[in-house]
Amino acid sequence: MRTRIGVIALYLLLGFAIDAVSQSAAVPAAGWQQLLHPEQAGWQPAKLDRIKEYVEEIGSTSVMVVQHGVVVAAWGNIEHKSNLHSCRKSLLNSLIGIAVASGKINLDDTLEKLSIDDNKPPLTAEEKQATVRELLEARSGVYHPTVYETKGMEEQKPLRGSHPHGTFWYYNNWDFNALGFIYEKAVGEKIFDAFYEEIAQPIGMQDFKPRDGEYIRGSDTRFPAYVFDMSARDFARFALLYLHGGKWNGTQVVPEDWVKASTRPYSDTESGGYGYLWWTGNSASGKQQEIAFPKGSFWAEGHLGQYAVVVPSLDLIVVNRVDGEATKRTVHKKQMAQLLRMVMDAAPRN
Repeated sequence: MRTRIGVIALYLLLGFAIDAVSQSAAVPAAGWQQLLHPEQAGWQPAKLDRIKEYVEEIGSTSVMVVQHGVVVAAWGNIEHKSNLHSCRKSLLNSLIGIAVASGKINLDDTLEKLSIDDNKPPLTAEEKQATVRELLEARSGVYHPTVYETKGMEEQKPLRGSHPHGTFWYYNNWDFNALGFIYEKAVGEKIFDAFYEEIAQPIGMQDFKPRDGEYIRGSDTRFPAYVFDMSARDFARFALLYLHGGKWNGTQVVPEDWVKASTRPYSDTESGGYGYLWWTGNSASGKQQEIAFPKGSFWAEGHLGQYAVVVPSLDLIVVNRVDGEATKRTVHKKQMAQLLRMVMDAAPRN
């Protein structure tokens, strides 16, 4: 069924409408600010109208285009909370960065040192030599059964023991779910409570509450998936935090050096590279990728078409949400790449 978005008010409750932006590090207060006349800032209205049509065509539930911390355009219900799917991993990245800075997590600790094992068949001695850093990079070499995998992930998973730790990149939910367990053990708090306290409240998320998180468990593994429901406007705040190097309104919420380390590539993927739970527009080897996102960009990505793409060169964020459970639609990566090209084509030239 075709998803109709139409021209809907930008849901900028408690926000402000402004004609121009003078500060590139601007952040929303109680609500998002709206650029009242995008054409006066150099945006091309006809091309923004075409983007709206494309958003309707591909089936996005909501889209936000944010530049200089202000909403240029938005379509759909940006207050609606739905499953972020794998974007949850980039959210966890922020918490791990804070825990690393406070000395609660050491990236070079091995699974063996942390007493990490799993249900039968248990981890081998070799698998236990994988480090926290390698889990962040999806290079652990641990291909134990896990939960919350797509059919494609299950089919492509390498055989147990086929790659020593640190030698091979595979987008591995075992790594990501184990990281959630490691984090909670290190800080003594549930992920959803910690995210609310450490991230959501400091950056003024309007909709997220700890009850919007859920654990997905299975009999094959000890490590559940940690699933987040979030609105587009809150997800855009999170992306803006990383665009600003972890700083929000003058306060360093996530360490700046952690943001830099997390958003540089350590492995190649079809659309660029992979850092610490973030995708990157630059590949590790520098080779041309099959699906091109903007150079220098980085993004969170989730099943069915969840994206928060950060383009630092343009001080730009593009958020795409798809409530796939409700709409039965999917925005594919090639479509998201096209959406990004259209946004960049409509953007100011200077």
